[in-house]
Amino acid sequence: MATPPQWEFSCDMEMYFGLEENASIVYAALAVDKEPDKVKRLMTVSDGKLSVHFEATEARFLRASFSAFVDVLTLATKTIEEFGQVMKL
Repeated sequence: MATPPQWEFSCDMEMYFGLEENASIVYAALAVDKEPDKVKRLMTVSDGKLSVHFEATEARFLRASFSAFVDVLTLATKTIEEFGQVMKL
């Protein structure tokens, strides 16, 4: 029987969008991307803030997952700034 993975590496991130709608749009854009088996991601939205918690079995998986997440987060944020609601930062 295989040993369950050890989730030794973790990282937390919070980003304030001002408007609950903006945070929810970014959440929806990022929620469709699934993490590999060696990474867990938990996202929540509350009071206009997107909170994200990552856990990984190895530092390299955490780094790669976090980096890819930030790339998509940046794109979604720029899209809202350009075409969506006015962000209150």
